[in-house]
Amino acid sequence: AEMSGTNHQEVKPVWNSRYQNPKIPHDNSYYFKCMIAGILSCGVTHTLVCPLDVVKCNMQTNPQKFKGLVPGLKTLISEEGARAIWKGWLPTAIGYSMQGFCKFGFYEIFKDLYSNAAGEQNAYKYRDYIYLTASASAEFFADIALCPMEMVKVKVQTSPAGTFPTAFGPAFAAMNGNRAETRFPFGSVGPLWSRQIPYTMAKFYFFEKTVEMFYKHLLTNPKDTYSKGTQLSVTFASGYIAGVVCAIVSHPADSLVSQLGKKENKGKSIGTIASEVGAKKLFTAGLGTRILMIGTLTGLQWWIYDTFKTVFGMGTTGGAVAKK
Repeated sequence: AEMSGTNHQEVKPVWNSRYQNPKIPHDNSYYFKCMIAGILSCGVTHTLVCPLDVVKCNMQTNPQKFKGLVPGLKTLISEEGARAIWKGWLPTAIGYSMQGFCKFGFYEIFKDLYSNAAGEQNAYKYRDYIYLTASASAEFFADIALCPMEMVKVKVQTSPAGTFPTAFGPAFAAMNGNRAETRFPFGSVGPLWSRQIPYTMAKFYFFEKTVEMFYKHLLTNPKDTYSKGTQLSVTFASGYIAGVVCAIVSHPADSLVSQLGKKENKGKSIGTIASEVGAKKLFTAGLGTRILMIGTLTGLQWWIYDTFKTVFGMGTTGGAVAKK
């Protein structure tokens, strides 16, 4: 009898995070759809806010001239014409599509990978650490994918009119042909990591926690009993709240990335640039604009991402349920 008892133990299926919800298995087609959703989520939103981005980058690199969002837009349009506010839209679209592909797709993969490594009980108990490590791991690769286009974009957006080509082809060629000076294609990957990894960790962590709070305290029935519209509203609100936190956390590093594109900072170390600009400026220059931009952006990104997932019957993200 004892023998059959031990054999019986071995048959018990091993818990697998990928098959937590038998209706929606996380197979390769699931991950691939998440990658496509990520392309839409990041590519579309970053391209839409390109005018805000142009002004923000210029407020960071030339605060004497660009004193705020509205005056900044006016300055740009009066000096360079209405099309100037869309400078760098194409490298933005390409770069952030590649970033979104990796950021969201790899997040889902790493989340399952780390959950399986932890095992069923620990995966729930230590889910906060899993959100943080999975998002950091995904962003590490996402930034390598983004970096070349980000460098082209910043150069195009912050170079004074007439000093650098604004069309994508010539701009790319100029960056590539002058690698010694531009540090193209991966020169900005360090500052990008320092800006994007804390930002993404905050973005995914606070999103997951806010969704949990909604379903724990406000909408207390099981998540799938609510309509898709309600679930997507929770997604948007949680994304917006996460975005505001993110903007504040990552702003100093974002200011540095913009400073690195400036002509007069060529060849200076990041430490030197930081001390010259000063802490107050690094933390506050352009922050209001960035909170508005990143809050809306993050809310929209999660909303697009989850809408895509909902359309394909994959359910919305977040709202971890404890095993009864």
